[in-house]
Amino acid sequence: MASVIDQAKNTLAENFGHGADKLATHSFSLDQTPDLSGKVAVVTGGSQGIGYGVTHTLLSHNVSKLYILSTDEQVVRGAKEAIAKDMGKDVADRTEWIHCDLSDWKQVKDVAEKIKSQEERLDILINSAARGIMTYQLTDYGVDRHMAVNHMAHVILTSHLLPLMKETAEKKGTTVRITNQASNVHESVPKDLKFESLDDLNQDLGPNTQYGRSKLAAILYARYFNRKVTQNGHPNVLMNATHPGIVSTKMSTQDIHEPFPLGGYAMSAGLEPFKKDQFEGAKSTVYAATLIESSGNYICPPAVPEPGSAASQDERLQDSLMELTRKVVMDKTKRESADQGCPFDDLVLH
Repeated sequence: MASVIDQAKNTLAENFGHGADKLATHSFSLDQTPDLSGKVAVVTGGSQGIGYGVTHTLLSHNVSKLYILSTDEQVVRGAKEAIAKDMGKDVADRTEWIHCDLSDWKQVKDVAEKIKSQEERLDILINSAARGIMTYQLTDYGVDRHMAVNHMAHVILTSHLLPLMKETAEKKGTTVRITNQASNVHESVPKDLKFESLDDLNQDLGPNTQYGRSKLAAILYARYFNRKVTQNGHPNVLMNATHPGIVSTKMSTQDIHEPFPLGGYAMSAGLEPFKKDQFEGAKSTVYAATLIESSGNYICPPAVPEPGSAASQDERLQDSLMELTRKVVMDKTKRESADQGCPFDDLVLH
């Protein structure tokens, strides 16, 4: 009976705000974030919503340098002004914005290479930016936009930054951490889901399933990485996936109306009184990015390890996803990388 009660409490804590996280079996508050002096971090989508909650927390705990990757300079400027007001201009000046359109994989690679050229260490990588619950769309590469942006772009970014992260762990004698933003929506994908071909990826499965599939990929990638990197010679390089809960962000208040013009009001307005704010939504990510000591986990707010769906635990599905990721990325970017005399760094897929 106790486990059923704990499960119910965790469900409330994981998904809703206004103090519900105090019910969780594993506690964590942003005040428990350790001192990050001397550390360097990269956050995709770090200027608004959950990403802003994360960057604000990292800066308030003395991170030395913070790269924010996003497409909207105006939003970043507003975030930087808010940080300067809260913590002072010197803290805000520790941030550097880099324009990065995650649907443009060559640009993602170039951004990673720029960061590597500027830094001698990288301690934290937070893969947070995402396309939300929206309609089916292809990128210019001809790949489902949810998978291309939410998963594949972050694999590319991570793969190019990984040599620096490995070096940081080895030479600085520290633990480096990577987090992927997932979601409990991953549990809603079809049980017969496959990652066998681009045709599989490019099926229009509907807004919720498109989004959920990309979030399943975030967990599969973390568990694959744990097997192939953390447990394969790099014990201090960790990757974990996180669920933020139901958070009041642009995704849940505005973007939801793109696929559901009327029905979206249940999410945007009906659930608004129960949603987490951006700082509550940042807790699981901050915990996984600064304190966790293991890899391949799925962490729900505030710091609750959950098994996730059966699919998220399937090693064969992990392998299929990452083999297909490598094939699609290489096929779509070969002309603008290797064929131009610029070798496309080997993705961490085997």
